[in-house]
Amino acid sequence: MKLYKPLLSLLLLLLFSAQAMAQDLVSKNEIEELQLQAINDTAFTLRTVTEAGNLIKYSGTMPLRINGELQDASFTEGETVFSLAERAELVQVSANLGTHTLARLYQLNPEEQRGVEEFPMWLSILPPLIAIVLALIFREVLLALFAGIWVGGFVIYGLSAKSLFTGLLAVGDTFLMEALTDSDHVSVIIFSMLIGGMVAIISKNGGMAGVVNLLSRYAKSAKSSQLVTWVLGVAIFFDDYANTLIVGNTMRPVTDGHRVSREKLAYLVDSTAAPVAAIAFVTTWIGAELGYIKDAAVKLGIQEGAYSLFFHSLEYAYYPVLTLIFMLMLILMNRDYAAMHHAEVRARETGAVTAASLDRAGQQKQEQEMAEFEPIDATRTRAVNALLPVLTVIGGTLVGLLYTGYSPDVWADASIGFLRKLSITIGDSNSYTALIWASLGGVIVAIALTISQGIMRLSETMESLVVGFKTMLPAILILVLAWSLAAVTQELYTAEYLTSLLSGNVSPYFLPEITFFLAAAIAFSTGSSWGTMAILYPLMMPAAWYVCQQQGFSVEETMPIMYNVISVVLAGAVFGDHCSPISDTTILSSLASGCNHIDHVKTQLPYALTVALVCNLVCTNLSALGVHWALVYGIGAAILWGVIRVLGKKNEEAPVPATASVLD
Repeated sequence: MKLYKPLLSLLLLLLFSAQAMAQDLVSKNEIEELQLQAINDTAFTLRTVTEAGNLIKYSGTMPLRINGELQDASFTEGETVFSLAERAELVQVSANLGTHTLARLYQLNPEEQRGVEEFPMWLSILPPLIAIVLALIFREVLLALFAGIWVGGFVIYGLSAKSLFTGLLAVGDTFLMEALTDSDHVSVIIFSMLIGGMVAIISKNGGMAGVVNLLSRYAKSAKSSQLVTWVLGVAIFFDDYANTLIVGNTMRPVTDGHRVSREKLAYLVDSTAAPVAAIAFVTTWIGAELGYIKDAAVKLGIQEGAYSLFFHSLEYAYYPVLTLIFMLMLILMNRDYAAMHHAEVRARETGAVTAASLDRAGQQKQEQEMAEFEPIDATRTRAVNALLPVLTVIGGTLVGLLYTGYSPDVWADASIGFLRKLSITIGDSNSYTALIWASLGGVIVAIALTISQGIMRLSETMESLVVGFKTMLPAILILVLAWSLAAVTQELYTAEYLTSLLSGNVSPYFLPEITFFLAAAIAFSTGSSWGTMAILYPLMMPAAWYVCQQQGFSVEETMPIMYNVISVVLAGAVFGDHCSPISDTTILSSLASGCNHIDHVKTQLPYALTVALVCNLVCTNLSALGVHWALVYGIGAAILWGVIRVLGKKNEEAPVPATASVLD
């Protein structure tokens, strides 16, 4: 009898606890909406409700991602309060409830201090999706990008009849203005215009024709001209923008002369730019990569340095490395498949290096534009007049990177090796400033060479410079619109929503594959590989670490997975960037190669997909099984060789006429 009351109390306690746990579980699963109410400019109340708006009295902790920051919120009777560090126009909240994920976007109404409007997060995909679909269907990139920005403004400003007009006006007075007031964007525009002006000058003074004659000694066929392009693409490794513009503009007349399609040239230019810049030790990318890796590693308490983490991740850099190998095999085997083969057949058989089909007026306009780049004196074609300006750009970029990133403390530290010091210096540099200095130097050298040799008068030289500026205008318009669309997707938290769709409980061994495709989806939707890295490194490195710890992995077992995740964030970002028609590097590759932008996207896509599937379905799984990285690379390369052998068709060498036409 003495034990009766304690046992009864224990039984009742267990009963009530079980009931509370059951009620808590049911309530959590029944949550259908997250309802936000503003307390003031930075404080908010979040409620768990049904679709009808009825409060669900959930009590307990719940992990929330608020404006990209992960935090554990404590709910009491279906409510929690949180604060932002500063006033924000948009508040994005997502919650992983186990069985499903809720993601909502709220816009603070500027007209009412505490008004809040809610947006379903799936709408955040619409702007990039519409832009991509319209670009592929109508082949009008400017119209497609404009439509995507307009739709984004429509969502941001309230999904109402009024927001249709507000969103339209915001394309000009908000998003385009923001894109043009960003110093990095303006730097890219100035650099591109200066490169275009330099190319125009060295074309008119006969320097480019001299380079063509010089390279023709080695580029004696379609195959060898492509091989020279590949070598140049790998050699100019320090910056993807410089790589794209220099290689594309330099090799275009050479490949045209051997009837290599502009689509193939654009592919070679695009796919040797970012992959090389992403994995080389001394590039303009390395600083951002190391910064993201270091921040995540410090938060996780990983003792290994960021540079060491990056170095070890190269063992798993399957996509960038195999992309370079895949291109080399295509060239050496003289085979292509899918849309690229059709482009090559057209170029070899007809001499039409582009797919442009022009009427008579269009032909006359293009012939006039081409005449503006023909040497003013065909008897004075000296390669030095082009090589010196180009080398000035290359050398000036390297010097500028070292100058803007130089730190006396780093170079005085005897414990750091030379290559490490060089990498830190370039990583800390201002690459945009270096590129502007270098391109300006290239223009000055080109002008000086032209005038000093009496090839053109000063007025003629400056006229050629302006012509070069004008040729860059279409690409610059596309770039500005692409940056504006990226700003829209950032405001709508498109990347965060895509991330929430694929988040959940998974095996650590599947994390690299999931991370790759997530990075690819974000980069494809936003057109930004750098933006993708900025989002996913802080997200996926901690996710991989914590999942491994929860599974009981030791540090030795965890680190290979961490290296792999670090690598695939970069690889997926480069892959998605390659495939996206709204990517700035893809646009620049089309521009520098003189290729129709959508034709470039369509012909490159099958090749990028081939390498991506082999890398992730084969290489990543083999590495998860413990196969040595060197053997994995060999197996991946062998599979790609087999794909080319089975799907690829021979490109026949055609008799090369004196001049290759770019018309049908």
